Amino acid sequence: MRDGPGAGSGGPVGGRLVRLFTLTGGRTQPTRDVFTLITLVTAVEQSAHPVGRALQAEHLRILRLCPRPVAVVELAAQLDLPVSVLTIMLCDLLEVGLITARPPVQAAAASNGSPGIALLQRVRDGLARL
Repeated sequence: MRDGPGAGSGGPVGGRLVRLFTLTGGRTQPTRDVFTLITLVTAVEQSAHPVGRALQAEHLRILRLCPRPVAVVELAAQLDLPVSVLTIMLCDLLEVGLITARPPVQAAAASNGSPGIALLQRVRDGLARL
């Protein structure tokens, strides 16, 4: 992909140098079903996890953009990539241990059942009083 100040000289701004299917190795589906638009991605310290294969430039850009938790949708916007392509690339990084993925804190708290059940019981009680 074009990147940086030279991207606009002589061609369309943000024009692609590489077709999207080459970024994913021709794959159309992610290998794992862990990424949603709001999944938070964080890069793991690379010295702790040596990579056995060379990473593409886009993989390295992803790692540079998420030293702190970043939502998948934000990464897609910053990289100018479709979310479907990004999730395939994120699966590559997750499989070699270079990133972690977790749902946002609010979603994680709601998924354990206690806040959701309490809210539903209050709604039920309020409806019963009507």
